[in-house]
Amino acid sequence: MSWQGRRVLVTGGAGFLGSNLAHALARRGAVLTLVDSFEPDGGANAANLEGIEGEICLVRGDLRTLENLAELLDGQEFLFNLAGLTSHKGSMEDPFRDFSVNAAAQLRLLEALRHGGMRPRVVHASTRQFYGRPRWLPVDESHPLDPPDVNGIAKLAGERLWLLYGRVYGLEVTALRLTNCYGPRVRIKDARQNFIGLWIRRILEGEPIEVWGGDQLRDLTYADDVVAAMIAAAESPATVGRPFNVGGFPAVSLRQLAERLIAAHGGGCYVVKEFPEAQRAIDIGSFEADDRAFRAATGWVPKVPLAEGLARTLAYFRPRLADYC
Repeated sequence: MSWQGRRVLVTGGAGFLGSNLAHALARRGAVLTLVDSFEPDGGANAANLEGIEGEICLVRGDLRTLENLAELLDGQEFLFNLAGLTSHKGSMEDPFRDFSVNAAAQLRLLEALRHGGMRPRVVHASTRQFYGRPRWLPVDESHPLDPPDVNGIAKLAGERLWLLYGRVYGLEVTALRLTNCYGPRVRIKDARQNFIGLWIRRILEGEPIEVWGGDQLRDLTYADDVVAAMIAAAESPATVGRPFNVGGFPAVSLRQLAERLIAAHGGGCYVVKEFPEAQRAIDIGSFEADDRAFRAATGWVPKVPLAEGLARTLAYFRPRLADYC
């Protein structure tokens, strides 16, 4: 499928995954509109959009309050919905805010689509978080849902709303349940987006990596592979109306991940610590996604192995620390 001249709206477009997606679609010739609230504790960063090919329309605004949603949606052929909060600890500290962004704002966007009569093809970025503590590994889409925190509950509500409106009002929606994503443009200032971002900052600044626990398994997906999955979902009729896991290569323990990050950097160290009490209560333990359904529906497979992805990520941030810290 050609993306040349296709009109595409990306919410969360200045954030980690949104900006990587924007770069990829711009190279394909898409006509892009990016919406982002630029919340200070979110992933948006003006540096994420530097070097993007072609012209884009960047709208600074919050989906909870934007008054011209209908205008932004009008004429869009594709909607990649990546706006949201990702901090699990933050969701417990301010549950009302998390729910307003990850659930209520989604409903507002959906109502704008419904009342405007607009029917763009939609790819909604969801999460593996609401599976909770796995009962089996790898986790497939039939696994029971048991969100361990407010973020998981709000994200589940958001996903269910998108799939409901798709079924009832004829929207073509695919939900992708993403796991630990990493790569260029990830938030590294702290761990509000994910833990690996903070690890990257610490190793580049010569500080020890803090590994909580250490034996938990995590599967990671490099940004380019996540973007390829989103584009594949948008292009595949077989994914409409369904949620899919999107994983990566085989899972590694957090200790192994720290060791591989140190190897990719050529030096560094890590220390193993006990989980802080607030984090232990919402930790899901080990996780590995079973994404065979998505691979079968689209032909997508991850292409960037962990060692290569870590090396690419470090190379991106080394000369740009000032822009991201």
